[in-house]
Amino acid sequence: MQIFNKPNFNFMKYKYVAFGVSALIILIGWSNIFIGKGLNLGIDFAGGTLIRVMFQDETRTADVRAALSSANLGTPQIQAIEDEKREFQIRTLITLEGEETQEDLEAHEKMGNMVVDALRTEEERSAAARGLLDLNNLDETELKLLLEPPYPDDAETMSRAILGSRVEVKMFTDFNQLKTEAGLDDEAVAYIQGKTFLSKLIVLSKESVGPQIGKELRVRATQAAVWALIGMLIYIGLRFRFAFGVSAVLTLIHDVMFTVGIFSLTNRELNLPVIAAIMTIIGYSLNDTIVIFDRVRDNIKFLRKLKFESLLDASINQTLSRTVITSGTTFLTVVALFLFGGSVINDFAFTIMIGVVVGTYSSIYQSCSLLYFWNKFFKPKKGMGK
Repeated sequence: MQIFNKPNFNFMKYKYVAFGVSALIILIGWSNIFIGKGLNLGIDFAGGTLIRVMFQDETRTADVRAALSSANLGTPQIQAIEDEKREFQIRTLITLEGEETQEDLEAHEKMGNMVVDALRTEEERSAAARGLLDLNNLDETELKLLLEPPYPDDAETMSRAILGSRVEVKMFTDFNQLKTEAGLDDEAVAYIQGKTFLSKLIVLSKESVGPQIGKELRVRATQAAVWALIGMLIYIGLRFRFAFGVSAVLTLIHDVMFTVGIFSLTNRELNLPVIAAIMTIIGYSLNDTIVIFDRVRDNIKFLRKLKFESLLDASINQTLSRTVITSGTTFLTVVALFLFGGSVINDFAFTIMIGVVVGTYSSIYQSCSLLYFWNKFFKPKKGMGK
């Protein structure tokens, strides 16, 4: 399939413009990292507690913030989930540090419990203080422990029936639902009612990462990227030539710096899924670069009379249809994921979307331009064109 019929674009003519544009965008983005707001590190790297809750009734973000502020929990980040007026994602900004990793985790789990307690009504806090358990937030193990004294043989079955019913109704608002939804008898309902209370919010998820763990994850993410680049340099150097490997790796570094710079300017959260997206970008961009380099290597053998700059242009034009088709279809897919995939993977899709564009651009204007300058300044004795 060919989109272009014998294209003959002079890409190398604009190599200096491309270098200037890339340098400017990277400079602005990384200036924002070191001088401006910096990177918005997610809980994976910065540490803290991330809680996702759903209220029984529609709730305003301002009310959630007011409840947390009144409990002296600082000013946590609060994000209302799209298309929901009851569901919120809360990240604590107060850092509780212990001397050891386990103490860090326990401190942040405690912070998570404080956030949940602050969001409860006074009546619910009073019930919890009396030793009653929150039925809407008990897991299967806790339910079994609650039911085992009077129902040692049926505790597991009953706890599963209760949890299954709770999933269906989102949260229990009346103890009679235990009869209608879970199929419990009056005696069991009365026992549970005497031991529990029904809160007006449910904790959908809770993650705690201590500062020590966050630091380790940052180091490991950096190491993963560095080792991946070194491995690619070695492979391409052996499979092609050292010049090709250096050009490819410098191009990948450009892609990562470009994408991270854009990410900082948009103030999106940098977390582990985004790191996975950046690693995906590295692989995608490298694949496109290798296709062009493979054509360059073939043309060095058969188009020896061409100047090296013209040979690079010819190689890019020969693979242009393939590049546009591959990048175009990938970009459309990622755009659909970005628009309709929901908030959970929005940052991941955004990173891939930017990476596809940058990777395609850099395969043409960075990798080949770098190879041109290598050939110009180091002047290989043979086999690299004039």
